Amino acid sequence: MLQHTDEGTKGDIVDRRRACALALAASALVAGMGAARPAPTPTSSRTPTPTPSATQSDGTLQILTYRGYAEYGGVSPKVNWVGSFEKETGCRVAKLDTVQTAEDMASRVNSQAYDVISAGPVLAAQLIEGKRVQPVDPAKVSGYDDIDDRFRDMVTVSGKVYGVPYLWGYHEFVYDSSQVKGDLRQAFASGRVALRDSPLTIADAALADKSVKEPFELTEEQLDQAMALLEEHKDRTYWRNPIDLVQGFATGSLDYAQATPYYRLLLQKAGKPVKALKTHRTTGWLDSWMLGANVPDTTCAYRWLNWMTAAGVQRDAAAWAGLAPANAKACKGRAKLMCDTYGRGKRLDRVSFAVRPPGDCRADDGECTDYKAWTERWQSLAK
Repeated sequence: MLQHTDEGTKGDIVDRRRACALALAASALVAGMGAARPAPTPTSSRTPTPTPSATQSDGTLQILTYRGYAEYGGVSPKVNWVGSFEKETGCRVAKLDTVQTAEDMASRVNSQAYDVISAGPVLAAQLIEGKRVQPVDPAKVSGYDDIDDRFRDMVTVSGKVYGVPYLWGYHEFVYDSSQVKGDLRQAFASGRVALRDSPLTIADAALADKSVKEPFELTEEQLDQAMALLEEHKDRTYWRNPIDLVQGFATGSLDYAQATPYYRLLLQKAGKPVKALKTHRTTGWLDSWMLGANVPDTTCAYRWLNWMTAAGVQRDAAAWAGLAPANAKACKGRAKLMCDTYGRGKRLDRVSFAVRPPGDCRADDGECTDYKAWTERWQSLAK
């Protein structure tokens, strides 16, 4: 047995043990939330036998959503929204496919038809453009008037409503205050930063230039400038599962990360001295429930939209997923912490909500670049 151990080695062992303990603590905190938990596989589904292969008119629904947005209660009886929906409405969810990332969502929606889909801004624009979803009649959705006007405007195209706002959030840049300080530009220039693996992250890089007014409507020159900042360190961490950034701070391998305020709270609760960089603006997103284009009977689909718009369900979903509810009446009880964390009113004015870069707009200095250009530039960066 080795009897001698110098103080440096002892210190290293203690540091590693502390890091491991913190990583476990942070992981345990993450495990308490539906959407925040890492999925063992990219997708999961509850599929009875036989499985319907197309949208139905027999009182059943096929649903595609993010993990944590609609649960059967297998992980907690408090989040059995689907079971309660079936019991109260008489409609049956024949298929519930859940995914972890926007990339998984896009892949799954291209593989089969769904009656209702919870889509983010990029996918929503694609579905509307491809006529794969149909307009929603707000008069058939009780509680629609309780949704913030700004969110309702985000799902309205050419005077038609294409979605029912559900949950929203925004990104901030958190940093280890015991190691670094700085501003947004320094965070992007660091090699010890974790960025969300999405072309839309380019918009966050664009905001490092305070002269950029619309981060999702970039000219070629503005896109080049944002990419130049991103390309200063190509070997940084690009995350799809938020557990990666949590563990990065827990083990000391990260100084900065692009995260939601919820994960800042998790890290602080786990004992890490993380703070949010002060920025003049930030980027956010809205997820909405959309109605499939080829639904022969929309009765149960509208019952689902009504169910998921209700303040009680959005309250539970916000608390479970670590996001904010679109229904203002949901901001109490279990969801109050999330509503307070993300803020409403004037704080919303600082958020530039994501849209798919349109390409057909005109910025002050020239034509806008489109999402295809953003995707190609991002793939060359994060490959």
